Amino acid sequence: RHRWVIERTFAWFTGYRRLTIRYERSASLYCVFVTLAAALTCRKRYLKLTT
Repeated sequence: RHRWVIERTFAWFTGYRRLTIRYERSASLYCVFVTLAAALTCRKRYLKLTT
């Protein structure tokens, strides 16, 4: 079954507990956590593809 890229990305982000419920009051701090989650997800994906 084909999943759209954005749906798959949101599914990966639900694995990070801090992003499922927005605890931070400031938008900039939330943006930092989303960026960190994206970097960690890309790193995991890269390691999976190269090994």
